[in-house]
Amino acid sequence: MKWAQPIVVTLRTMRTLSTLVTCHARHRRMLIRFAGLGLGAASFTTALAAGSNYANVVDPTYDVSKFMAEPLTPRSTLVKDKDDIKVKMELFIMKIQADFCRALENEEDPSSKFFVDRWTRSEGGGGVTCVLQNGKTFEKAGVNVSVVHGILPVDAVRQMKARGKDLIGKELPFFAAGISSVIHPSNPHVPTVHFNYRYFEVTQENGEKMWWFGGGTDLTPYYLVEEDVSHFHSTLKKACDAHDNGYYPKFKKWCDDYFLVSHRNERRGVGGIFFDDFDKKSKEECFEFVKSCAESVVPSYVPLVNKHRNDPYTSAERDWQLLRRGRYVEFNLVYDRGTKFGLYTPGARIESILMSLPVYAKWEYMHSPPDGTPEAKLTEILKNPKEWI
Repeated sequence: MKWAQPIVVTLRTMRTLSTLVTCHARHRRMLIRFAGLGLGAASFTTALAAGSNYANVVDPTYDVSKFMAEPLTPRSTLVKDKDDIKVKMELFIMKIQADFCRALENEEDPSSKFFVDRWTRSEGGGGVTCVLQNGKTFEKAGVNVSVVHGILPVDAVRQMKARGKDLIGKELPFFAAGISSVIHPSNPHVPTVHFNYRYFEVTQENGEKMWWFGGGTDLTPYYLVEEDVSHFHSTLKKACDAHDNGYYPKFKKWCDDYFLVSHRNERRGVGGIFFDDFDKKSKEECFEFVKSCAESVVPSYVPLVNKHRNDPYTSAERDWQLLRRGRYVEFNLVYDRGTKFGLYTPGARIESILMSLPVYAKWEYMHSPPDGTPEAKLTEILKNPKEWI
């Protein structure tokens, strides 16, 4: 009975708003934001189901009320373009952001929660930056979603062409949606992890659209525990093998080559997977592969956090952690494509782009770890990558 649908939505909205009295302050602020738009957070999904236009916007496995913030794209566009890969990618990365943030909060002191910063850019689109800082487990944890569109400037076009994309035109309409995260733990025995998955679309002057996916996940330990690295790589390989047995060895090597700090002649970490310009199959097939990779982040990394977060450590081990973070900073500021693209994009949000940088890092002149030490063992692996599985 269609006449009953508005009543059901209204009642459910009232029930959701009633939770404002008892819910946690952070969640209360989030619900108020939805309520100001006329719907409670939980009622947004009810409205999707009740309204024929919204019925298929969100995959049944995605509960948008559990996102860290409201999606960036207007709801009217989500409805109109519900089958567009751009909409599917945005909703997926919003889900991955929420899943990862909550998995990390479960490893943290209960009083430490992610600060959620939803932002927009006048040139088109925006993002949701989630940062947890100075926690017991994580010194800095950042998980950023961006969904931006506009005109690709000359410098950014040049960056794309340098990677083999022969784009026709100087200033081109573009769309980019991605999730990027870097986790800097407090304990030196917990490794740093980085992951990034993105979709990019450019419309050339002749009207032709070019699209591709890219991304990867990689691990940067401060102290080498080989069984941990094997677990990490095995989880990523399983995600790759579900689509093509050739993906893992190809993308593992690409990762080792990409995360090379050339001026130090060493890798940033012990690798993982990395790929770019991924467009050889259909959009849907490429998207499904990216989904598998992104969904492997929590099982590949969070068990390592849980295993080592309470390990004892010395001041010397802390110093080594800070020195390795310095190398991490060098790579991100000198070589990282994502950082460069972000800085070249009009309306760039510097705080979100540089979210990957640690709170503390250290540089010492001519530092070299003594032979035979755990620090020297790690350094040797960084200079000479190995197969982990």
